[in-house]
Amino acid sequence: MIDEIIASLPGNYIKGSFPRTTSFYFSVDEIKKTVTLDENSCEVHDGKLFDESDCICKTTGEMFNRIWNDGYRPGVMDFMSGKIMSNAPMLLQQFLQAFGK
Repeated sequence: MIDEIIASLPGNYIKGSFPRTTSFYFSVDEIKKTVTLDENSCEVHDGKLFDESDCICKTTGEMFNRIWNDGYRPGVMDFMSGKIMSNAPMLLQQFLQAFGK
């Protein structure tokens, strides 16, 4: 399910959402992907593409699916409890908006 969501990203990206190149590294259970967004495109790569991504997100498949498909919006406690680990939570919010979520 998570692979399918990530594979669908390039076709669902709202162009112009990220005016400068921004990289996201997702570690969702055993799935590791890097998503790079810029003004006109969305690219998905297997594994960790950069030593330092602009945003790193580690969570479970259950939480990722809940956010993506059920419209759940994580709160401070989700980050404080470690259910979601990220170095840039605000970029995650912008990421969702870039795909109409």
